This record gives sequence, structure tokens and C-alpha cells, in this order.
Amino acid sequence: MCLAIPGRIISIEPVIDEILRSGKVSFGGIIKQVNLCMVRDAKEGDHVLVHVGLAIGIVDEEEARITFEYLKQIGEMEADDMSAPECEK
Repeated sequence: MCLAIPGRIISIEPVIDEILRSGKVSFGGIIKQVNLCMVRDAKEGDHVLVHVGLAIGIVDEEEARITFEYLKQIGEMEADDMSAPECEK
């Protein structure tokens, strides 16, 4: 099964070419470098769905929170992961 995980963009790297557009994304406090070429309208603070290091869509904060809750319920995330700043609102 393939799964896309929501994360919040915390920074976007300056680029010369849109194909190489990337940024740092926080997944409940774990920060990863993610390719952002498919979400050209995404900006810092937006939530994106990420699959194998590639952001595939922009989601609203409520949808991201619901997905984190489902992951917590099935045991894929620790309860402490939900206390990250982007999940507290």
C-alpha cells in the first residue's frame, strides 16, 4: 500500500529551475527535504501531501490534522508526534 503523509512547509530553497524546486517539510517535528516541483503554488506554511519525498498536493490544515489523527489511531505515529506546533491549532 502506498501512503502520502501530510507535512508543513517550513522553508523553500531558491531555485534556478522549477524541476529542482525543494524545501524543508516538517512531519510532526521530523524535518525532511522534499521535492516541491508538483506543487508550484505551495508556499511556506502550507501543508502538502508527500509520497516518497515528492509533494503531490496541497491540503488544508484540517485535512492534515485528520490524517495525523488516523495515523495515530493505527499506531503509525506516537502520541507525542501530535504535539508538534503545526498540529496544535
